[in-house]
Amino acid sequence: MTIRNLAGLAACLAVASPACSRPSAPAGPPAVVIDEASRKEADEIFANRCTPCHGPEGAGNGPASATLNPRPRNFQDRAWQTGVTDQHIEQILQYGGSAVGKSAAMPPNPDLVSRPLVVAAVRAKVRSLVK
Repeated sequence: MTIRNLAGLAACLAVASPACSRPSAPAGPPAVVIDEASRKEADEIFANRCTPCHGPEGAGNGPASATLNPRPRNFQDRAWQTGVTDQHIEQILQYGGSAVGKSAAMPPNPDLVSRPLVVAAVRAKVRSLVK
């Protein structure tokens, strides 16, 4: 690098010119902002559709869980929570367990496919149950 290049770099850094900045890494998908109505509906969906198998606290111990094999997922399990993507949870919510190679006992919810904010809110509810 020449002295002229070093002087230009120093000037560039001194003023933090946008023209001197490096291109940033591409950002991921924009964060979804979940409105209060979607959160409320997600709580109702969780209580009515998820709790029978997964339990009110998501421990996989709902009243219907005793008859299921495999047992319902324990959402409190930190290892599972860190090992699964948001997209994976959302796919299971919408398309059921068999759509992602899991148990067909996890039913699809086709009414949620066209409701991304509600799906995101249910996913956020599942994420909030980690212990």
